[in-house]
Amino acid sequence: MTKVLKDKKAIGIFVVPGFIIYTLIVMLPIVWSFYYTFYSGSPGLRWNFCGLKNYQMLFHDKNFLAALLVNLKYILCVMAGQVGLGFLLSLMFMFWLTKFKAVVRTLVFFPVVLPTVAVAQLFAKIYEIQPNYGLLNSVLAHIGLQNLVQPWIGQPSTALGSLCVMDIWVAMGFYSVIFYGALLDIPQETIDAARIDGAGGFILFRYILAPLLRPVTVTSLVFSFTGTVKMFESAIALTNGGPGNATRSMSIYMYNVAFSFNKVGYGSLIALIIFLICVAGSGLISRLDTKDIY
Repeated sequence: MTKVLKDKKAIGIFVVPGFIIYTLIVMLPIVWSFYYTFYSGSPGLRWNFCGLKNYQMLFHDKNFLAALLVNLKYILCVMAGQVGLGFLLSLMFMFWLTKFKAVVRTLVFFPVVLPTVAVAQLFAKIYEIQPNYGLLNSVLAHIGLQNLVQPWIGQPSTALGSLCVMDIWVAMGFYSVIFYGALLDIPQETIDAARIDGAGGFILFRYILAPLLRPVTVTSLVFSFTGTVKMFESAIALTNGGPGNATRSMSIYMYNVAFSFNKVGYGSLIALIIFLICVAGSGLISRLDTKDIY
């Protein structure tokens, strides 16, 4: 490895082209967006330099703060559900399922490859209350819980939770496969030795599995965090950001500001805030991968 890193020709062939492409595709748009934050209006349509006006407006924008709060609630709920249930499913694949393991893994992973619009239409039917009860309301009515029948995605109090359930269902199979692969890499001799020493389920998890799975857990949390911060497609497909502003995320608000209200400069600032939250949050989560956690 050291010999390769000292080889300038190898660096020029393998590193420089990738760095140039990365700079053009990723870094340049970020710098361009930062430049746009100092302008108001839209390019070609009242495009004027406004200095720090957009920054001052951001911290007094109640709509942005409401969208930020929606994002925070969504992140906490969906991250815990996706990674937590994915891990539990992987344990089920590893220790409890003896037959049809491959079939079950395939079925659990299947929602990951489904189009977002198709999933949203499926859950819209599940949550439906008019003109006929959907699956959820039908089950509630059938078991005598008629008082719980409600428009799950038609009222602010339940719309965000309903969206979270959908996105957890979609992605938990992805994380279960990641964790299952990591569990397979743990030597069986290590687990057998712990059991011989009297380690039960919780002790085995606390002192054997959790430390060994820590890098994969951190990686999964980073994946889930960056995906939930960008919350856009599923909310648009299922609720279109409604009812009211109940499921309107920062990304949806940014899109509306930039393309519906022609405030590209202000929309670029919101996009920059989303990017900074992704970077800061991913950095904080990555700090969990330290040797002194356990």
